[in-house]
Amino acid sequence: MSTVTEKIDAKLVKQLRDNSGAPMGDCLKALQESKGDMEQAFVILRKRGMASAAKKASRSTNEGAVGTYIHAGGKIGVLLEVNCESDFVARTEDFQELLKDIAMHIAAVDPRYIRKEDVTAEDLEREKEIYRAQAAATGKPAPVVEKIVEGKMSKFYEEVCLLEQPFIKEQSVAIKDLIATKVGKLGENITLRRFARFKVGDPNWTVAQVKLSETEEAAS
Repeated sequence: MSTVTEKIDAKLVKQLRDNSGAPMGDCLKALQESKGDMEQAFVILRKRGMASAAKKASRSTNEGAVGTYIHAGGKIGVLLEVNCESDFVARTEDFQELLKDIAMHIAAVDPRYIRKEDVTAEDLEREKEIYRAQAAATGKPAPVVEKIVEGKMSKFYEEVCLLEQPFIKEQSVAIKDLIATKVGKLGENITLRRFARFKVGDPNWTVAQVKLSETEEAAS
């Protein structure tokens, strides 16, 4: 009797490998579980990558690399630092690819912060007050107004926080998921430390850095 494994086309496994960056063996297992459904297999790999990333999140990342991306004929430039646990991983093709992809994304989208936790209290309160006033103007009761504000804040984070943004090259994948996939593949914790974005002729520029807790500062 034929098995599920025998029914999985090698071309599908390679395609999933190219799309996800996950090892061939993991791609095969995901396709087996999804009965050959490519989209579902990709979801399975993403979940596993995030689980792997969560397990490694407490590990120190004192190595890494600085990457750059120059776009639009030299009109926009990004300088970015991404950290990992070892110099060996920092020099891998996968890590360098991640560095370039995130720098390119920053050039295109212009996020203002890296994580939700980095958003200033002033910015948070300003946005909440705007959304609260807009919702209250509709005459809805206070509990409903607060739910509306909560929903709008989720959208706000997606607009201004790099890790929450849909990846410019694959809108179904957030930047945090893109990183989680690399964590799962490379076996090391990976963190985004800081970036700067400049545009010729623009009086404003973006410089963002992760706010480290006391514990993180002591470990760094």
